[in-house]
Amino acid sequence: MVALITGIILILFTVFASLPPELLGFGLGWGSDILLFLRGGAPIIAAFVGLVAIFIGIADLKDKAEAKKEEEAAKASGSKAE
Repeated sequence: MVALITGIILILFTVFASLPPELLGFGLGWGSDILLFLRGGAPIIAAFVGLVAIFIGIADLKDKAEAKKEEEAAKASGSKAE
């Protein structure tokens, strides 16, 4: 419940901070600064997401290779038992 209330308060503050004071008579007018921050941070976020995707892809390839080896070992031990 505390997390929900905190989330609502933070969203309301974000809207308040983004609104230009000329529009409704209140607000901080940080909208242009927020957009500038998002534009500047987008390439950095994209680079981190790309790195994480590469690491996940490498781990997936390793897992598939290991599963294939285990499957072949199971087949080999199954044929020996017969």
